Amino acid sequence: MAEFMTGLKRTHYCGELRASNIGETVTVCGWVQRQRDLGQLIFIDLRDRTGIVQLAFDDNTDKAIFDKAFAARSEFVLCAQGTVRERSAKTNKIPTGDIEIEVTDLRVLSKAQTPPFEIIDDSKTAEDIRLKYRYLDLRRAPLQQNIITRSKIAKIARDYFDENGFIEIETPMMIKSTPEGARDYLVPSRIHNGKFYALPQSPQIYKQLLMLSGFDRYIQLARCFRDEDLRADRQPEFTQIDMELSFVDVEDIMEINEGLMVRLFKEIKGIDLPTPFTRMTYADAMNTYGSDKPDVRFDMTITDLTEKVKDVDFVVFKSAIEAGGSVRAIVAKNAAASLTRKKIDKLTEYVKGIGAKGLAYIRWAEDVPNCSFNKFLGEGDLDRIINTLGAEKGDVVLIVADKNSVTLPVLGALRLEVARQLDLIPKDEFKFVWIVDFPFFEKDEESGEWVAMHHPFTMPKEECLEYLESDPSKVIAKAYDLTLNGTELSSGSMRITDYELQQKMFRALKLTDEEIEAKFGFLVEAYKYGAPPHGGMGIGLDRIAMLMCGADSLRDVTAFPKVQNASELMSNCPSAVDQESLDVLGIQIKKTEE
Repeated sequence: MAEFMTGLKRTHYCGELRASNIGETVTVCGWVQRQRDLGQLIFIDLRDRTGIVQLAFDDNTDKAIFDKAFAARSEFVLCAQGTVRERSAKTNKIPTGDIEIEVTDLRVLSKAQTPPFEIIDDSKTAEDIRLKYRYLDLRRAPLQQNIITRSKIAKIARDYFDENGFIEIETPMMIKSTPEGARDYLVPSRIHNGKFYALPQSPQIYKQLLMLSGFDRYIQLARCFRDEDLRADRQPEFTQIDMELSFVDVEDIMEINEGLMVRLFKEIKGIDLPTPFTRMTYADAMNTYGSDKPDVRFDMTITDLTEKVKDVDFVVFKSAIEAGGSVRAIVAKNAAASLTRKKIDKLTEYVKGIGAKGLAYIRWAEDVPNCSFNKFLGEGDLDRIINTLGAEKGDVVLIVADKNSVTLPVLGALRLEVARQLDLIPKDEFKFVWIVDFPFFEKDEESGEWVAMHHPFTMPKEECLEYLESDPSKVIAKAYDLTLNGTELSSGSMRITDYELQQKMFRALKLTDEEIEAKFGFLVEAYKYGAPPHGGMGIGLDRIAMLMCGADSLRDVTAFPKVQNASELMSNCPSAVDQESLDVLGIQIKKTEE
């Protein structure tokens, strides 16, 4: 039977005790990490969220208490009172390794069955099992520290924005469905039968309305929902440190967010970040790194070889160039020994899997470079390519030829894959980059129509307004992304506040008056009543926590995450509901064949 803590009250957390506490009477509570029975001597490692402390039971211990210690097993919940004393066999493996508690009172608050896996820091148990028993997995110190760090990030962010004059305002969780770039999660209305709320993909429209309402500086730790395919840095529900500012321009927004990052890294990791952060245009990021979220912690940048190989009689190069594409390459320095022919073949399959037709290469392992397209080269062609790239003996050159929309992102992904294989990416460096000057429009390859790269309320640069209808490809947005180590942390922009310009933007996007009214009518109407210049952004709280914790996935910084198919293994959601609930909502489930 479980005992009560009558007469006992926790005085210290397990991991807080040190040699300075020797001689004190303390009370600690926690879970049994391990029990060691040495006959007349028993040790119990007691664990809570701050760490582990050793409980000691010996010949001087009351027999009833000794018997409880003898019966204790892994994950029992105990409350122990005793005197802190110097530990005879000290250890530097834990912060409390200099001391132990000589127990004088012990309560078994809860017994535990043998858990389905051992609660240890470096668990080798399959992730699906650990997610099924997430409440047990969360007892592991690495996960607990991640969740605690995430909490600290939220606290520091709130304090920082409060000090800088921001007002925290909650926006609705059930809103009108509006286009935001992903599918909405829909909530049926019982009262308004046949109509639906949407869960917000972001508080975008509401925070703009708050600027129109005169709140000047808004902040919210906003829950956001997007029905899209998952990956390591994406969950269907996530938290944004969301902000909007009035009477500012891009520089002001960048400055306030750089200040937040400086504060976070100083207080949590003790790192002084240099400011201002690096800035890079979208075009430069794509051409140099093949990504609009470049990882600049290592080199291996992309080089355009198109001009150097335009006369080479190699059909792969020729067809790409004739179709308006390009031939581009990366150089893996000193990689010839590591990137064997077999590994290059695997890299070829990798790039084919992400859209490339193939991979050409030059592997310079011997005195003479081994070139996969050598038979198509004329005299001096190979030397010209090598000299352009600055390649040397020991290097490997990897080349992709296609339209730019394939060549650049494929080489960007290949660059990261090769860097991972060669272990080129520093683990403890944090490189922020602002990406600016995004194209306002991008052409949909299927329909051929120009669509907004960001949301339709993004302000174009003033010098580009004349091209809105005549040449959308020349329109640059007043938009900016903050990236860290190859991960997009935030996307933001200045917003359109002029009613006429907003109408012109809708026309450029081929939206009809009916579509405008149905999707954005209330916001467009609000613009008629005086809108201040404003802009904002939303920083992914989960993503910054993941990077600061050195975690591999958002699941490692989320208490109860979803898996690849957007289900939660612990509670088995989503789940079916009873027919009565569906009838009330007027919903009929259409059966689909498996």
